[in-house]
Amino acid sequence: MDYGKPLVKGGKAEGLSGGTTSVKMPMPSGAVTGAWVNGHSEWQRGAAAQWQEERTRSIEDNQLNLPSLEAAYSSILKGLGEDPERQGLLKTPWRAATAMQFFTKGYQEKISDILNDAIFDEDHDEMVIVKDIDMFSMCEHHLVPFIGKVHIGYLPEKRLLGLSKLARIVEIYSRRLQVQERLTKQIAKAITEALQPAGVGVVIEATHMCMVMRGVQKMNSKTVTSTMLGVFREDPKTREEFLTLIKN
Repeated sequence: MDYGKPLVKGGKAEGLSGGTTSVKMPMPSGAVTGAWVNGHSEWQRGAAAQWQEERTRSIEDNQLNLPSLEAAYSSILKGLGEDPERQGLLKTPWRAATAMQFFTKGYQEKISDILNDAIFDEDHDEMVIVKDIDMFSMCEHHLVPFIGKVHIGYLPEKRLLGLSKLARIVEIYSRRLQVQERLTKQIAKAITEALQPAGVGVVIEATHMCMVMRGVQKMNSKTVTSTMLGVFREDPKTREEFLTLIKN
């Protein structure tokens, strides 16, 4: 893949390999185009509290909901023509229910839980990149996995985030029912709202089992999405530097 090419040229998105793709550079709802002041957009100032209250499921909920999930998987097995009472399937509904709770454990976590003690004041204003972060998520349309790599870069303004926390942000948002486009944007917004950097860039490349195991059944297909905020969106040279570095 040719990450060296800018993703936006002449108002149109270009694929990382030079072809046209559905990659969009999304602006948050209510944002004013071009309203970046010192690297920060107007929408950030009122949105920082949103991700602090995102938990929609607790560990206690997992225990309370496990019997109903287990019963649902038993019904699925019957609907597929199987016998949930046969030896090989006796514990399958429970195993499937607990596995699905793990696959979606991001619902029981909040970004603020991991970031509160991991933001540091530091005299550093050069690009920070963490690339090739493993990502596992579940397609919300078919409930099958999509897996891939996440590349994150940001241009700090005297505030740094512990490097492992970038991977934790990926984990929280990917361990939910997702579409790749939204996942990419959520990661970028969380970093932006936490650090208020001059800019953030996130690129995800993933293989979707809904395209590999069913449907068109294209084994080698990959989906690439990106979100560029701040100077990563406005400055072609900054964007090109980021894309070049994650390629190399």
